Amino acid sequence: MTRWFRGGAIGLFGVACLMGLVFLLPSCEQEQQASDRKSVIRFWHFWSEPTQKTAIRSLIAEFEQQTGATVELTELSWNDGKAKLQAAFNSGSPPDVVELGSDWVAQFSSAGVLLPLPADSASVSPFVAYSVQPGMWNGRLYAYPWTVDTRVLWVNKGLVQASGWKGELATLADLLRASEKVREHGAFGFGANGADAHRLYKKVLPFIWTMGGDIVNANGQPTLNTSENVKALELYAELARTGFIETQRQLDAAFIQGKVAFWISGSWMINKINKASNLDAEAVLIPGASKGTGVSFAGGEYLAVSAATKNTQRARELVQFLCNGANAIKLCTMVPEAGFPADKQAALDPKLVTDPFKSVFAQQLSHARMTPVHKQWLDLEELFEDAVVHVLLGESTAQEALDAAQSDAEALVNR
Repeated sequence: MTRWFRGGAIGLFGVACLMGLVFLLPSCEQEQQASDRKSVIRFWHFWSEPTQKTAIRSLIAEFEQQTGATVELTELSWNDGKAKLQAAFNSGSPPDVVELGSDWVAQFSSAGVLLPLPADSASVSPFVAYSVQPGMWNGRLYAYPWTVDTRVLWVNKGLVQASGWKGELATLADLLRASEKVREHGAFGFGANGADAHRLYKKVLPFIWTMGGDIVNANGQPTLNTSENVKALELYAELARTGFIETQRQLDAAFIQGKVAFWISGSWMINKINKASNLDAEAVLIPGASKGTGVSFAGGEYLAVSAATKNTQRARELVQFLCNGANAIKLCTMVPEAGFPADKQAALDPKLVTDPFKSVFAQQLSHARMTPVHKQWLDLEELFEDAVVHVLLGESTAQEALDAAQSDAEALVNR
C-alpha cells in the first residue's frame, strides 16, 4: 500500500485522515449546494409586457446586487395566472414569492398557503390605509400592498359638445342626462361593460358605493338586494341603454376610436389616448350621487410569501424591497399603468403626475375603495356579475335579479 504515495508510508493515522477527508468532501459539497438553493428565490408575477418586464428585471437586478441572492422570474397572464398559482400550491411546489390581486389575497390567506408577515405599526404605517386590510386575515398580515390604482370617467369632449350638452357632470343624474343627450344626437352615450368576468363588477361597484350600498356587511353577510343597490343597478342599466354593451377591451378600443362619449376605465388608457389622433378627451372624477365626488373602485397588487418556502428570510426581504416606496416609485415611473405606490408618501411623488390625466387618477384615489375582504369574494363576485348581466339583457328587473343573487349568496356564505 505504501508504494502508492511519494515520500514513504503514510501510516494508519494518515489513512484515517485521508478517509475522513473523503467523507468530509461530499458533506461540504452538499452543504454548499443547500446554501446555493437557499439563495435562489422563485418569484411569479404578472408584469409580462415588454416595458413591464424591463422594469421588473431592473429592480430585481438591484435586489440581487444588494443581497447576493438569485431571483428566478416567471411571468403569468391575467387570463390563466390564478389557475396556475392554485395548481402550484395544490401540487406542493409553489413559488417563494407571489404577486396577487387585491381581491385574491383572502382566498389564498384563508387557505393557509401564505406565510404571515410582520404586521407591527412600523411595517404597515407607510401604506395607504385602505390598502392594508385586503392583506389581512383573522388579524394577521399575509400580503404587503405594492401598488394601487383606480378608475376614472373618460369623456369624449367632441361628442359631448356636438350633442349640445352644456351642463356640468356634478352628479350621476347629470351623467345620465348627458349620455341621453349624446344618444339623441345619434352617437353612443355611455359604454357599459357587459358579461366580462372579473371586470364587470369593477364598473358597477362605483355606482353602488356612491349611492351608499355594498355587497356584504361588516359581518360578511350578503347585502345584494338593498334599495341602494337596486337603484344603482337601475341607473347602470339606464346608462347602458344610451350607448352599447361590450367587454372592457372592446369598449377601451371604442373610446379610442371616438365612438362613445363616456366610459369608466383605468390608467392603461393614458398612453393610447395621448397617441390617438382626432380624439379630444379628458379624464374626470366619478360624479357623486347628489354632490361631491363619487366612490371609485381601487385595485392593487400585493406581494406574499409562500408558507412552503425554504428561504423565509430572503423571500421576505424581496417583498419588503419591492414594496419600499422608493423602489415602487421606480416601477410606477417606468410603467405608468402600474398606478401608484401603496406607500402613501411615495404615491405623492411629483414624477408620477406629470401627465394631467394621471393627476386625476391621483385625486380619485382619495375617493376610492377596495372590495370587501371575504374568503368567498370571488364566488360572490360571480353571483353579482350574473345578476347585472340579466338586467342588461332585459331578462330581469334590478330588484328581481338582486333578490335571486341575494338568496344564492346567503346559501353560499352560510353553507
